[in-house]
Amino acid sequence: MQHQTAASPAHSVKSADRALAIVDLVAAKGYVSFTEIVTALALPRSSAHGLLNTLHSAGWLEHDTSTRQYSLGLRAWHVGQMYTGHNQIANAARPVLDDLASDLGETVQLLRLDGAESAYFAISQHSNEGMRFGSSVGMKLPAHATAPGRALLSSLDPTEVKRRLVAAPAPLLVNKVAVEAPVLLARIAEVKARGYALDDETYLAGSRSVAVPLTSATGGITTAISITMSATRTSDLWPTDVLRALVAAAHEVRVRLGAREPEIVVPALG
Repeated sequence: MQHQTAASPAHSVKSADRALAIVDLVAAKGYVSFTEIVTALALPRSSAHGLLNTLHSAGWLEHDTSTRQYSLGLRAWHVGQMYTGHNQIANAARPVLDDLASDLGETVQLLRLDGAESAYFAISQHSNEGMRFGSSVGMKLPAHATAPGRALLSSLDPTEVKRRLVAAPAPLLVNKVAVEAPVLLARIAEVKARGYALDDETYLAGSRSVAVPLTSATGGITTAISITMSATRTSDLWPTDVLRALVAAAHEVRVRLGAREPEIVVPALG
């Protein structure tokens, strides 16, 4: 994922924005040198030195003097452990996801929208035969590029979707091919109209995904649920066969949450 300092609101503080961007970059990369930080975020070297010293002193970053690289510090771990924003949704969804993964023998994922990215925060898989998508809790992907991400974006107002796509790092890629924002907006509008999103080997060769919106800004969190499976394991009825099970699971989670049920059109078997 490309990192850059985005345009900030008028009331934001430049040094705070830069410090947060550094933490985000180090979190994404794992280990980053001073030069890599300065280059990736286009920071003045003098400002970068001061910010890194502050973050290191406060425990947000660690600095290995032998390799001269920065990594996340213990303070970041402590703060992360205190975040409970999605616990209500995760706790309601987890048994439903586990049952669905067990019934289908495939990977079931629960995601939330984070700006223009989709973040995985619960994953269920109960079969060695099911496809291991390579996703992990905490992983983020560009929302426009995947089925669950487009399902998430479809829960937003079109104006907000456009704002997030415009603010996302360019270029906007689908299957490593640049796609213009108007084309993506049209695809997301189609997802909104039919109630579900599909990936037919467009993001990862050999995999197919079906995703539906789960909640729309419940407590400020927009979530979606998806099934990812190997293309070789799908039937001639895909995606309708798995979509029915996915819609039923999503409905069960919404019932547990007391959330409003969006209309989802399921194509007839035939």
